[in-house]
Amino acid sequence: MPNEPYLDASVRWKLKSGRIAFQEPRTAEVVSNLLDLGLVTEVLRPIGAGKEADVFLARDGPRWVVAKSYRLYRTSNRSRGAVKADGMGRLAAQEFDLLGYAWAHRVPVPEPIQREENSFTMEYLGTPEAPAPQLRATLLKDPEQFARTLLDSIVSLASSGIVHTDLSPFNILVHEGQPWLIDLGKGLRVDRLGWPPWAQIEQARTSLVRGLDSIRRYFRRYGLDVDTGPTLTTILQRIDEEGRSAALE
Repeated sequence: MPNEPYLDASVRWKLKSGRIAFQEPRTAEVVSNLLDLGLVTEVLRPIGAGKEADVFLARDGPRWVVAKSYRLYRTSNRSRGAVKADGMGRLAAQEFDLLGYAWAHRVPVPEPIQREENSFTMEYLGTPEAPAPQLRATLLKDPEQFARTLLDSIVSLASSGIVHTDLSPFNILVHEGQPWLIDLGKGLRVDRLGWPPWAQIEQARTSLVRGLDSIRRYFRRYGLDVDTGPTLTTILQRIDEEGRSAALE
């Protein structure tokens, strides 16, 4: 276990008592755990799977919610055993916290609801028939306006203290005609840079350049050449102006 215990007391107890099998639980076991933890009252169906987590449509009483459960072992995380279980709990907590910061600043992200262990619940975006689609699978009615709104949202996210490090049409949902940012699990806090600050600024710059380039490529299908340069400049200048870095170079 890491020197700084993080996981909930129930998980630490399971690790110490040997109640955790170091293999990926089956879907039925994941669903059972979501219910046992009290995160949801009913799991309806799977609605997605990422590189490190599975996503379910569920109910919390009368409310429809999304339950996201980070996998313990079938992930890109290379650690093993108890350390890996602890690490996936940390990822869940990090994404839950980042969603909270962003949502509190009125960034278009799903509202976080509650978290336990390596799972958490958040606001469901969609209709009774289907969840909100990813941008990559959407035909936009007004792509130019959507692009402007999306870039404003990315700036708003950075203003809340977070840079999305995996921006792409996969991590943007289209709900009621508007862009919503998801998958903040590996987002970068740029309001608490620590030492050395230039390293995180460079990481933010690299992530933004890659993500904004992905967005530019997407909008080319509509014949649009979206100028993302001002967005990058605005975000990096704001970080610097608020005293969050020593220098940009």
